[in-house]
Amino acid sequence: MTDLEIVPSPEPARGASAPPALSDPAAFAAAYARHAPRAYAAARAVLDHAAAEDVVQDVFAALWARPGAYDSRRGPLGAYVGLMARSRAVDRWRSAAAGTAASERLAARERGSDHAEDPAHEVAGRDGLAEICRALRDRPVEQRRAVLLAHVGGLTHEEIAAATAVPVGTVKSRVRLCLAGAADRLAA
Repeated sequence: MTDLEIVPSPEPARGASAPPALSDPAAFAAAYARHAPRAYAAARAVLDHAAAEDVVQDVFAALWARPGAYDSRRGPLGAYVGLMARSRAVDRWRSAAAGTAASERLAARERGSDHAEDPAHEVAGRDGLAEICRALRDRPVEQRRAVLLAHVGGLTHEEIAAATAVPVGTVKSRVRLCLAGAADRLAA
């Protein structure tokens, strides 16, 4: 027995089986096949698809590197993997949110703008937003939908095309035409 193998507890919890020897490649592969979907679901509840896949990879890489971190006396492997995935996903989400907020504050300082905390500036921003909404309201529904899916929904042109069942070129044209028409309305 190597020092990386998990030593089963003398008395496993009722209904629990002895833990797999996660340092064994075959046992690890079986554990991955069984528990990766649960880890992905836990991470996907917080992050997008690609980031959730990264979290699953991180969780299982850590488990492979340190199989002794899992203690079967504390619960089943699936629960451990799901908890680790959710914790790492929340950490990534918080880091991204903090980074975005810090970048926005830094950009505001570099522009010489201290309006981020100013209520008058916030009201003026809302008035500007209302004007933008009025400009978009005058555009055709298909164009407006494409712009909202892209800029509010955060979808790419390809994702919008798939969601609306129109060619990518049509989506790009609708976005461009809508923004040009709204800009003309705002300039008037």
